[in-house]
Amino acid sequence: MFKEFKKFIARGNVIDLAVGVVIGAAFSGIVKQLTDGVLMPLIGWLFGDIDFSNWFLRLGEVPEGYDGALDNYEQLKEAGVAMIGYGALITAIINFLIVAFALFLLVRGVNRVTEEMQRKQAEVEDSSQSDEVPTDPQLDVLKKILAELKAERG
Repeated sequence: MFKEFKKFIARGNVIDLAVGVVIGAAFSGIVKQLTDGVLMPLIGWLFGDIDFSNWFLRLGEVPEGYDGALDNYEQLKEAGVAMIGYGALITAIINFLIVAFALFLLVRGVNRVTEEMQRKQAEVEDSSQSDEVPTDPQLDVLKKILAELKAERG
């Protein structure tokens, strides 16, 4: 069983997946900071100093003795008020769109590089099959000898 597990772990796909998960987790932190620290304040400023984190729908009553702000999601949440925090959902959707766009750009770049490499490889393969492509004079002589030998046998 240990040998099978070792073989499973050593497969390239599993290692690639593990690397992807680690990089994704690190990238998630960057996106969260970008969203929370740059984009959301910018969006809030553009739309009139809006703080999406305080967008919520209160479902329950405020407990007696609560002396915090009635428009502060975090304080109400700590007080145990039942709420739907749709502002956090908006932030999560923006995070998702940023990650999706970044992945799109990454995959697009990789695809372009891959296509370019395949195109160059195809050009090299095509040129090696053609007699019209200039080659080394010594190779030309060897090709002629090969052609003559094939003609004598065939």
